[in-house]
Formats: sequence, structure tokens, C-alpha cells
Amino acid sequence: MRGEYKVPGGKLVAVDLEVHNDRLSDVSVSGDFFLEPEEALLDINAALTGLSVDASVEQLTSAIEGAVDSQTAFIGFTPEAVGIAVRRALGKATGWHDHTFDVIGPVTLDPAMHVALDEVIGREVADGTRPPTFRFWDWDSPLVVIGSFQSYANEIDPEGAAKHGINVVRRVSGGGAMFMEPGNTITYSLVVPKSLVEGLSFERSYSFLDDWVIEALAEVGVKAHFVPLNDIASDAGKIGGAAQKRLAAGAVLHHVTMAYDIDADKMTEVLRIGREKMSDKGTRSANKRVDPMRSQTGLSRDAIIDAFLQTFRRRYATHDSDYTEAELAEARELVDAKFSKREWTHRVP
Repeated sequence: MRGEYKVPGGKLVAVDLEVHNDRLSDVSVSGDFFLEPEEALLDINAALTGLSVDASVEQLTSAIEGAVDSQTAFIGFTPEAVGIAVRRALGKATGWHDHTFDVIGPVTLDPAMHVALDEVIGREVADGTRPPTFRFWDWDSPLVVIGSFQSYANEIDPEGAAKHGINVVRRVSGGGAMFMEPGNTITYSLVVPKSLVEGLSFERSYSFLDDWVIEALAEVGVKAHFVPLNDIASDAGKIGGAAQKRLAAGAVLHHVTMAYDIDADKMTEVLRIGREKMSDKGTRSANKRVDPMRSQTGLSRDAIIDAFLQTFRRRYATHDSDYTEAELAEARELVDAKFSKREWTHRVP
């Protein structure tokens, strides 16, 4: 059996092994990483040999750490990365190339529908009725989408929201507020089975699931990097932020919003947190437009989305798809029964 894991921003780890009586046997770790001292590789192989096939990534990691000297240097990889490769070899974790992704380009909908579709598609991916799905949002009206745990009163200025006719919806994932007007951000959702992030901490799973977008940004002329926990930035500053929800049914919802052309004055009238972020920069007025993607690339929003889609399709096996009538009907029901209800939107006052 063989499993591989590419560390985001790091090196490839491969593990070849056999199984005898539900125990790991003949374990051999290899890759383009660096390890000092080199003899530690034998210790790693020995530590894994004999462990149960049901050992978790945490248990595998602990066994490796306990077998090597405290001065051992793992360069370009980690004991955790080895554990993930072992789980993939055993078929208990999956990699990107084990899946074919449904890809749905921008479809203009009420923005609350996209919030609901995250939940609908999450359930379908979890139960296997839809493959892992990558989709872009597009919307026809303004909306603020707040994170699952944000305080409504602390985030939203009701007078500003009423003045600009902007509604508020709470999503199922954590993270910060998304100030969304037609054409002002680039937003996508990625829903994958939990097996794809098997053994990854929440922090590592953010960079792992968005590793492809660093390449996509480079394609449009932006040299980007991750800023823990969940931000994507360039030398010119923050580009966007990610939010994530591990669904109990067995899927992971991951989405990213990048500013394209935001009216920052309006944003700070609607979002209280916007004022606080401006104040810590010594800025009295937000009269400039917040447009890192537009100014950094010089490209239209559609051109950037097309470039992102091309990168994703080039890296992974994909199938062009669309929303089914059943999915849209279920999303409408969720908007009516949950996402438009005050009880949900104000559940954190």
C-alpha cells in the first residue's frame, strides 16, 4: 500500500507499507523532504511498524515523536504529515486526486440562497448523493453575511443597514462578516468529505484547502501567502479571509471571500467592526474603495473568476455541474424556515 501527502508550502511525504494481522508492517517513509540526522528515518520506520491499522493521525504522530531525539530536525514536513500519508496508504484518508469535483460557475441568486446552498450541498456531499463540490457565488442584491458566532448587535449598525437597504443573514460557519454588494467581492465555497482533511488541525486545513488558490492568484499577477489562522494576503495587505465548518454528517464546508471593489464608506456605516478596524489604522474616513483584487490585478472580476476556475480544473479532476431544481427548492425552504428568521439571525444577540 502507498500513500502520499504534499505539505502546503512544503515537501512531499510518501509511505509504503504492508499490513499483517491488522498491524503495519514493512513501513518505509520517503520523500523530497530534509531530515537531520538522516538516521532518524530508520527510527521513524521502526516506530510505525507494528502499530494498529486503526491508529489515528494523532497516535501515529505521537509514536514518531517518541521515537526520535528531541533535536531531530524535520525540514519541509512534520511527523503529522507522515501520519496523514500512512492513513492515506490504508485508505482511511483521501487526497485531492482521489476525487472528481463538481464545479459550478457563478449563478446569480438572492445572496441568502447561497448561504442556504452551503448547507444543502454540505448534506449531499456527506451522504454521497453529490461529489465534492466547488462553486462560485454571484448575487443580485446587497447583504451582510455574519459568522455563526458573531454578535449581531456588535457587528451591525441597524440605522446604517436600513439607510442602504442592506439585509443581514447569519451563516452556519464561523469567521467574520461578509459585506456583499453585487460585484464587490469574489466568493467561493468548497465542500469536501472529511476524509480529505483527515488528521489535519483546523489551522492546517485552511491552508491545505486553499493551496490551489495561491497558484491561481499568481496566475493573475498576485504573489500571495497565508496568514494564520484564515487570511490570504499579499505584500499590499489582506486579500481575503476563509471560514470553515466541519459538518457532523461527514463533510467540510470551506469558503473564501476576497474584496474586489468594496465601497468602504458604506461598509463602515453598516458594520461597526469596520469602524474599529479603520480606527486602529488611524484612519478617520474610509473614502477610498477597498479593492485589492481590482487594483492589484487590473482585471475584471469575471476575468479573475475565470482564471481561478482554470487553475482548479487544471490541478484536479472536475466535472462541470449546476444546481438541481431539488437543491434550489430545498434552499428556498431553508431561507424561509431558518435563514430569514429573527430567531436564527439574532441567536447571538
